[in-house]
Amino acid sequence: MNTILLTDFDEVAEALKNPDLVQSLYDAGAVVMADVLLTLHGDSHRARRNLEMKVFRRDFFRHYEQNVFPATLEPTLAPHLAAGHCDLVQFGYDVTLNLTADFAGIDRPSRSTAETQALLALVKTFSTGATLVHSTRDHEEVNAEVLQALDRFDVQFLQPSMARRQVLIDQAARGEVTADELPRDVLTTLMLNEDKLSLPRDVLRREIAFYLQAGSHSTANSVVHACHELFSWGRTHPDDWTRFQREPLFLQRAVHESLRLHPASPVAWRRSQCPQRLSGGQAAAIGDCIVLDLGIANRAPGIFGSDSERFNPHRLIPRGRPPFGLTFGIGVHTCLGRDLDGGVLPKANTDADTHQYGLVTLIVRRLTESGARPVASDPPTPDSNTARNNWGRYPVTFRGGPP
Repeated sequence: MNTILLTDFDEVAEALKNPDLVQSLYDAGAVVMADVLLTLHGDSHRARRNLEMKVFRRDFFRHYEQNVFPATLEPTLAPHLAAGHCDLVQFGYDVTLNLTADFAGIDRPSRSTAETQALLALVKTFSTGATLVHSTRDHEEVNAEVLQALDRFDVQFLQPSMARRQVLIDQAARGEVTADELPRDVLTTLMLNEDKLSLPRDVLRREIAFYLQAGSHSTANSVVHACHELFSWGRTHPDDWTRFQREPLFLQRAVHESLRLHPASPVAWRRSQCPQRLSGGQAAAIGDCIVLDLGIANRAPGIFGSDSERFNPHRLIPRGRPPFGLTFGIGVHTCLGRDLDGGVLPKANTDADTHQYGLVTLIVRRLTESGARPVASDPPTPDSNTARNNWGRYPVTFRGGPP
């Protein structure tokens, strides 16, 4: 088996859309990723995606952003404001976990801190297993931890959530409640369509675990990266720092620039299903591994300019090119949560008061307007447990003033 590396933006984009290339980055993390939506291919992927897309509609994202999200953000932020400091990494997980759980369909009856932290610990373990290919830890040890976490998750969270939904589904079947009164989440959707999907119980468990870890892990890291880029830019561009506070559309533009530089997964892997010639001219045999370097593609000077390696919220993007590059993927494996995290791209006549900004921009905006600033005496440190370029801790204080 040969490995073919693609770094050109258009070649990577074409490969992401190529139906003869199969997702393979998460093969090592099969203990939690086997047969979940992200790793499915062809008809099985299409059938499940079409069902789950019912949850991920733009109108529902707008409802979450404007109504549900503030009710989650404020009580999560309040104790940190009272303390005068927090760790952005931990805060990012805390604030995104409950939203992600709502989408996935996992109930938290008490909504207590202890319950949230128990679920978060499990989700972090799922994330470690999913990204096993980049883990610096012993892989067998990680897999054993993931299996134990899946069992605990099943008993403590998944089974009670399924039982509650089954009662509601049965009531709907008897006409006692309407379909609109059922929860709008992935778990309910899958349970309603169990006969169409023939979904084994262990696959259902992994699917929900996948949504929990993918949503909270990627969003939390994106928030920290965006804050870091804004702090760094604001130190040398005070006028722009002021604009970040006053102009939410400019802030979203800066967040998109950060998303371009820091894709949740820096690479995508595909496996060739048949002999073929890729768009760049390389010949791929059956079983060859195609490594798509999103990090390099997102820095293509021909598209993003001669300073493409650096953060620049004033960057001019050619028409038809997404400002966040290929960070959310493209084609059938485009991230379902793209509009939820990144928001909608503004137009010339966009109303800033009603625009959908995305959760990352909203979290960053709330943090910076609350005075979140880096701690000079306690600089952030990278996450040493992964080869991915993520922060392990990022202390801030709510002192206000310049970054």
